[in-house]
Amino acid sequence: MPPAMTLEARVQALVAEGRARDATALALRELGPQVLAYLVSLLRNDGDAREVFAQFAEDLWKGLPGFRGDASLRGWAYRIAWHASARWARDPYRQRGRRLETREASALAAEVLTTLGDEARRADRMSALRARLAPEEQTLLILRVDRDLPWREVALVLAEDGRPAPSEAALRKRFERLKEKLGRAARDEGLMD
Repeated sequence: MPPAMTLEARVQALVAEGRARDATALALRELGPQVLAYLVSLLRNDGDAREVFAQFAEDLWKGLPGFRGDASLRGWAYRIAWHASARWARDPYRQRGRRLETREASALAAEVLTTLGDEARRADRMSALRARLAPEEQTLLILRVDRDLPWREVALVLAEDGRPAPSEAALRKRFERLKEKLGRAARDEGLMD
């Protein structure tokens, strides 16, 4: 296979040759780091992100032979990751099976936070604002701003199963409302004038 081929073309060629395992390995090697970074941004916890990433990898392995090319391979991978994170968030054990933070850990966290510089505290406060957003809003923000995914692919990632993807215009409007919402929250928190 010539190295000048795009990732998508190489993956599709491997699938066509009946080498789905090799195709999945290639896709995971190339797209895995950015998908994991997306999950860390979305879930704000490395352990949780790694758990969801493992589910994503399994889902990618199962689904890759059926990839139709309606979106780019990259956009499709983000969609799989989004669905894996949504299933993980709905898991009943995860919702009730966590231990509460201890006072000692909370005190240590407070001590560390006070030693951070103003810029780091501001970034943490902005991150906390983003964490208050609904998962779908966080995904919209992460995929569009942090990952620079085209509107069409963001729409395909956020499309609900069995329903058409939202229009690019509708997504842009949601994005504008989201920016306004974040701006108001940042002003309320004293992060912006």
